[in-house]
Amino acid sequence: MAPATPMALTAARGRGDHAAMIALIQRVTEASVRVDGDVVGAIGPGLLALVAVEPGDDEARIEKMASRLLAYRVFGDEAGRMNRSLADIGGGLLLVSQFTLAADTRSGLRPSFTSAADPEAGRRGFDRLVALCRERHPRVETGRFGAHMMVSLVNDGPVTFRLQS
Repeated sequence: MAPATPMALTAARGRGDHAAMIALIQRVTEASVRVDGDVVGAIGPGLLALVAVEPGDDEARIEKMASRLLAYRVFGDEAGRMNRSLADIGGGLLLVSQFTLAADTRSGLRPSFTSAADPEAGRRGFDRLVALCRERHPRVETGRFGAHMMVSLVNDGPVTFRLQS
């Protein structure tokens, strides 16, 4: 049997019945979110997570994403290796909803958002993720769901990963 091609793996990972909550995480020295000129969330060293909810993102997927966000090892240890998690370093977590991460960009010159959750389901899923993270971590900030936000960050590394649950 031939190994799966990268295209086949990609197609199986983020669409249809295989949809998964998406988080684009960036290791930052600082990050903030403004809405209408006011800072609504800000952190020092930690992670900025841009989050998209897709149809089918249930409690299990949201739970898995919360666990991964807090335990994913992207911070350096004494040897400079990525062996420490956000929980290990006590850093801040800034969660920002961004449905555009769920866009289908495989064809044409304009993104399709049919793979993103509808706004009501997106809000429920994002709010649940925020609640789970706040139950487990002392420093969680957010943007404002559905608002036009200005996100500022200083990417440390740069270190950026796309997580799926």
